[in-house]
Amino acid sequence: MTPPTELDTAKTQTAGLNSAPAQPEVDLDEVPYDVEMSLFDHLEELRQRIFYSLIAVVLGVVLCFWQVNTIVSLLEVPAQGAKFLQLSPGEYFFVSLKVAGYSGLLVASPFILYQVVMFVLPGLTRRERRLVGPLVLGSSVLFFAGLLFAYLALIPAALNFFISYGAEVVEQLWSIDRYFEFVLLLLFSTGLAFQIPVVQLLLGFLGVINSRQMLSGWRYVLLGAAVLGAVLTPSTDPVTQSLLGGAVLFLYFGGIVLVKAIGR
Repeated sequence: MTPPTELDTAKTQTAGLNSAPAQPEVDLDEVPYDVEMSLFDHLEELRQRIFYSLIAVVLGVVLCFWQVNTIVSLLEVPAQGAKFLQLSPGEYFFVSLKVAGYSGLLVASPFILYQVVMFVLPGLTRRERRLVGPLVLGSSVLFFAGLLFAYLALIPAALNFFISYGAEVVEQLWSIDRYFEFVLLLLFSTGLAFQIPVVQLLLGFLGVINSRQMLSGWRYVLLGAAVLGAVLTPSTDPVTQSLLGGAVLFLYFGGIVLVKAIGR
């Protein structure tokens, strides 16, 4: 009997590899780790995650209140050329509470977002889970980009307009409470406005609207950006409204590019 040659051995190994069982395809519409839970179990889990989120907010508020003078000084930087007055007893104390509350919510927002994702994740399919990570990351980045844009561009533009207008007639003495209402509202409204591409991606992924339809309605978007700039900005100056409206338009068309990139 002739011993097998090296060529015969290689052919045998190749045949063995070719005859190996194929890996089963992953069903993207399957819900992995699907566990049956009663309504009361869902409510109990929701209660726990809300409780954890509230604890995170309280800790964030306490931490920010401890450093509130530093935060207040940072938020006063765009108002160069104006002096702040406390017009009633305890006004600055309540302003400190307000600033600490908004800042604490901002500090705790990543943990709150994590709790929301962990509550929703078990009910999502594999296909939907692939979208959760980029959406959460993109939403967080856009929100903080909106805060930065408001702090570096919108707030200074609005304040410079008001300070320069009538500077030779009136002295700039502002209420500390009114100033921080203006700043905090503009910061958070801009952060929310920067979520437009995330909403577009969700609508495109769900098949509600595609990129071509989004692009065809640019005239309505132009009008909506002007209205949104007027509604979200607490001031009435045209500079701030134009900056925010332009940012909304840029984000909207950027969202169209993203929707087209996912094949919608």
